[in-house]
Parts: sequence; C-alpha cells; structure tokens
Amino acid sequence: MDGIQARLSDLLQHRWTALLVRGLIAIGLGVLVWSRPGISLSLFVIAFGVWALIDGIVTSWLAFEDRPQQSWGWMLLAGILGIVIGIVALARPGATAIALLFLIATWAVLRGILEIVVAISLRKELQGEWRLLVAGVLSIVFGAIVFANPGAGLLAVLWLVGFYAVLYGLMLVMLAFKARNLGKHLATGA
Repeated sequence: MDGIQARLSDLLQHRWTALLVRGLIAIGLGVLVWSRPGISLSLFVIAFGVWALIDGIVTSWLAFEDRPQQSWGWMLLAGILGIVIGIVALARPGATAIALLFLIATWAVLRGILEIVVAISLRKELQGEWRLLVAGVLSIVFGAIVFANPGAGLLAVLWLVGFYAVLYGLMLVMLAFKARNLGKHLATGA
C-alpha cells in the first residue's frame, strides 16, 4: 500500500464516526421536531443553535486534521459558518420567527453550496461522494423554500426543518458507512 492509499485508508477508517455523529444529531433533531410540533420557538432556537454549533466545531476540527487535503479550506469555512450561526442562534433566542427563518435559510444555502464544492473536490478520492452532493442540494432547496415563503406558519416550517434534518442526516450516515467500508477495503488491499 503506497503512502497516499495508506493515508486515505487511515482517514476513512478513523473519521467516518464524525460523519456518523453529525448525521445522527441531524436525524435526532428532525425526530424531535416531528414528535413535539408544539415545541416553543425559543426551545427550537436552542436546539438548532446547539446543532449548528456542534456541527461547526466537528467540521472545523476535521478541517484542521486534514490540512494536507485540497478541500480543507472549504471544510474550515463550513465549520466556521456553523459555529457563527450556532452562537448567534444561542445568544439571541428571543429573535423573531422571521429572523430565525432567514438565519436558518441562509445557513442552509451557504452550507449546501460548500458541501457541493467539497463533494466535487472529493470525487476522485471517494466513490459515493454523490451523498454529500445530495445533502448539499437538499440544504440549498430547503433554504430556498424558506426564503420563498417566510410568512408560512411556524408549525409548517418546523415540519420542514424536521424533514430536512432527517434527510440530511440519513445522507451523512450513508456516507459515513461508505467511508468506513472504503477505508477497510483500502486497509486490506482487496
């Protein structure tokens, strides 16, 4: 196994859990929103803020761990974006519903664009990068829908957030297991 293949194998075998955790957190948020549709806006803001903050921290950490990779700068930007949006959401939980909706929509669109860029840059290193590409497209579509209908009822938006979070989380979970399997495959040289 050459040096690049060994590095990629190590990266995939040890970093797939971060993708899995991010996906499970997103799915958990989606299920929470669906199971508690009467949840208060401030509780929703806190849950979203924690999700964006944790996702941003994990993504930033992975970017620093993988600095030699060509996409590390984009990963760092996505991580910083998540951290900033998470802090803003947690610091201002009393913000109006419309401001929250625009904050979430902006985060989703920007995050989606960055995920598409990362998926395209990883197309040679990872088969199945389409999952990250789909997650990025879902983020952009979700953000566009929220921008187009800011006056929609909060309950409808919460359901949309739940749907987005579950689909996004499923894509990351699928990508995590694909990365783990590819890492095992590379390690065994099969």
